[in-house]
Amino acid sequence: MSESVFRYDKMVEDALKGVVRQCLTQVAKRGMLPGQHHFYITYRTRHPGVALPAHLRERYPEEITIVLQHQFWNLDVGEEGFSVGLSFGGKQETLVVPYAAITAFADPSCKFGLQFQTEIVSDPQAKTEPTPLSPAPVKDGESKVVALDAFRKK
Repeated sequence: MSESVFRYDKMVEDALKGVVRQCLTQVAKRGMLPGQHHFYITYRTRHPGVALPAHLRERYPEEITIVLQHQFWNLDVGEEGFSVGLSFGGKQETLVVPYAAITAFADPSCKFGLQFQTEIVSDPQAKTEPTPLSPAPVKDGESKVVALDAFRKK
């Protein structure tokens, strides 16, 4: 059996991150999530391009989960990532998240979820802006998760 020159695992993962981008694009156009939809987005806190306050990097040195549901604004969706305004502790902040940093995406309202094998990279010059967030764990059994392990090179 010959080695493939194609990185099918990476291609599939990039395509599935496109699903995340499409969902966020639709929400940005509407200005809100429709019906009972809400998104849990987990991402690596030290990935290059992530803007996160220093105290949260200390509290969540590897990953953090944010929730987009009722209280968010200025959702700006681009080709490489998104930014969103969130309010925590009465303070309004803007977070910046590259798609490459995302490790999980879920919409529990329809029991849908994706997990990604995001590479662990650290950005020593990562932006740190004060944004008090609290992680929102996804409970077991609440969502279907599409695992990409079957497509990965072994």
